[in-house]
Amino acid sequence: MAFPERFANLPEYAFPRLRALLDAHAPGGEPLAMSIGEPRHPMPAFLAESLNAALAGFGRYPANEGTQALLGAISGWLDRRYGLDVAPARLIALNGTREGLFNAALALCPEEKKGQRPVVLTPNPFYQVYAVAALAVGAEPVYVPATAETGHLPDYAALPETTLERTTIAYVCSPANPQGAVADRAYWERLLTLAERHDFRIFADECYCEIYRDTPPPGVLEVASAMGANPERVLSFHSLSKRSNLPGLRSGFAVGGVDSIHALRRLRAYAGAPLPEPLQAVAAVAWQDEAHVAENRALYARKYALADDIMGGLPGYMPPQAGFFLWLPVDDGEAAALTLWRETGIRVLPGAYLARDTASGNPGAGFIRVALVAPEDETRRGLMALRACLYT
Repeated sequence: MAFPERFANLPEYAFPRLRALLDAHAPGGEPLAMSIGEPRHPMPAFLAESLNAALAGFGRYPANEGTQALLGAISGWLDRRYGLDVAPARLIALNGTREGLFNAALALCPEEKKGQRPVVLTPNPFYQVYAVAALAVGAEPVYVPATAETGHLPDYAALPETTLERTTIAYVCSPANPQGAVADRAYWERLLTLAERHDFRIFADECYCEIYRDTPPPGVLEVASAMGANPERVLSFHSLSKRSNLPGLRSGFAVGGVDSIHALRRLRAYAGAPLPEPLQAVAAVAWQDEAHVAENRALYARKYALADDIMGGLPGYMPPQAGFFLWLPVDDGEAAALTLWRETGIRVLPGAYLARDTASGNPGAGFIRVALVAPEDETRRGLMALRACLYT
């Protein structure tokens, strides 16, 4: 049977592509995965007690939109982090934010805009769920370069008026995966003004917002509230995967206007996969605690310093403002990743696997993405081997 035509041009996902590139070759040293953004810092030890106390909840169907305890904990975090007073009706708990980033397009993207096929804007490079969500709803994905020339964030205002008039959704990731750039208040203000002028929604993927150097990245809803923007104009997505080193918990949430969240809840009642109740209980405890987040951030700060020390002299090195990736320039990302694997055993991701080819080329082709997720000593070993292999 044929793959649906709307998905026929999807490339193989990044990690199967990486396995096809590397796995036929023996590693040239002790293998070290710096390719995937899976945090390897310790998960908060105090959460085990919370899970044990909630085990009986596996015998019940979980709340579709999130338990009151979890939604209350999330509201409390939004108040502490951004100074926002968010009612539970503006929240939905997610089984990982990838679910939300996809399903929000299903729930909120219309079939047409002004009698034409809708457009979904995505930065290029980008988290791949943005593109498949656009295709799933029959929209035209438009890949907008996020390069050094644009501050590694997409300049949606530079698009033709004809494109913006068809736009229904604009995805933005801040802190950005893979470049580590941060949307400042001025960026969010410009984008919110553009969205209002052309009547589209902003889907803000802010999953890396708690990993930063010195200054907390501003949140889109924080800026929108200060501007008095329409709450329905924005959906923001957050996760415990990076903040609390809990990628396996699959706990995130979306926050937006009441009507937008109602639409997500309605769709999820038919086709969603709510987080089991005991895991929601664990998530509630994690959102309420800040001490483990500060400790986690301190570990990443030491790895930022390592990266700056080892890579800082390289032409084109861009110290990440936030998140845990390095976006390193090379002549060819695939060739560099293969060389690095065969000579050192270090595994990184070619930048082209996170981007799409456009008329002006693939903006990721001349980069590799390096994840700073391993313990400090392994990170040091990996960065030193990478520097010696590719840059000497």
